[in-house]
This record gives sequence, structure tokens and C-alpha cells, in this order.
Amino acid sequence: MKILIIEDEKQLAKSVKEFLRQEGYVCEVASTASDALERVIMFDYDCVLLDITLPDGNGLKILEKLKEYNKSDGVIIVSAKDSFDDRIKGLNLGADDYLTKPFYLPELSARVSSIIRRKRFDGNNKITFSEITVDLLAKSVSVNNNEVELTRKEFDLLIFLLSNKNRVLSKNAIAEHLSGDDAELLNKFDFIYSHIKNLKKKLNDAGCQDYIKTVYGLGYKFTA
Repeated sequence: MKILIIEDEKQLAKSVKEFLRQEGYVCEVASTASDALERVIMFDYDCVLLDITLPDGNGLKILEKLKEYNKSDGVIIVSAKDSFDDRIKGLNLGADDYLTKPFYLPELSARVSSIIRRKRFDGNNKITFSEITVDLLAKSVSVNNNEVELTRKEFDLLIFLLSNKNRVLSKNAIAEHLSGDDAELLNKFDFIYSHIKNLKKKLNDAGCQDYIKTVYGLGYKFTA
């Protein structure tokens, strides 16, 4: 799952990034409104943490742009402003949640997880697809009730594929989702091929049908 942290306080952004990465999220940071605008237009995020007081503009403009482009990214406004007017304005513009600084990092993580479950999986903690069951809280996968051990990248890849069933996902989109900014450093997509191959093998060895299809020249699709 990929998170964009829009925050100009460097130490706070670093703390949030480190905490969420330990929770298994891929995190990117934008410290200015202009950088954030470019990212939200170009890429999709599972959740955006939005500070509304930025050095070069109001963060609410970024929220407006997300809605203008019909993006489905979850949005949590994270702000030092605690007035009812600010909360109501942010929520009316389409934010999913509002968290006031200072905050407890585990609470932020719980809210991020809640929004992703609600947006991607109808609020469920468990995803079931035929013989596959994924427990989002336990971060575990089972096939026919037998647990399958996956690496974190393989788990993230399976969730990404499941949340985009029947859609072709390009290698570039998968690389961005799994690696965030680091994807720009990767000249080849060999690591995507390796993760796909390993995930397919582990699922197949556990008795799962082959739902991950290669769409030649385009990418991969998870389909029955």
C-alpha cells in the first residue's frame, strides 16, 4: 500500500515515514504544495496525509485537485488547526478524516488502515477470493485454510492485484506501488518479474489456481 505524506515539517515527516514503513507501507514525502500537486496528478496513492499549511500554498487546493481529477485516493488532513470551521471545510471538500497535531503515530496508522479497508475492501479486514483468504490486520494469506508464507513485497503485490481485479496493471504501476520513489532508480523491471513468479509459485504450490495472467506488452491482470 502506498502513502503520500504531504508535510513541510521535516522531522515530523521523517517520523511518520519511518513509522508507516515499519507498518509495511511504501511512503513518499512531498514538502511543498507544488511537489504534492505534481505527484497526486501523476500517481495513485492508497492514502494521502495532507497538511493544509504549506510554505507555497494551502493544502486544501491539493484536495480540490484530487476531486477535480476524480482520484479515489483516501485523504486524511493532518493539521495543527483545530477549529470546527477547518474540520468542516476539509471534510466537505472530500477528505475522509481529520487528525489534529500533535497525534499518536499508532492512531494515525490505525486511521490509515481503516480508510484503506473502507475504500479498497468495503471495510472488511479479510479479503476472500475463491480459495484465497487474506487477513489485512494479521498480514497473512491462506489457500484452502492453509497458511502461505509470503515476503512483504509479495504480500503487497497480492493485495495490489486483488484490489484491482480484472484490470491490467502495467509493470510501471506495479513498480511505483511496491517501491515508490525508489522505482525511478530501477532501470529494469526484472524485480517485478521475480516477485510475480515467486508469488505465483507459492500460491500454486499451496493448491491455488493460477489467477495472475501475463498480458503481453502491457503488464499483469488478476482474474478468475
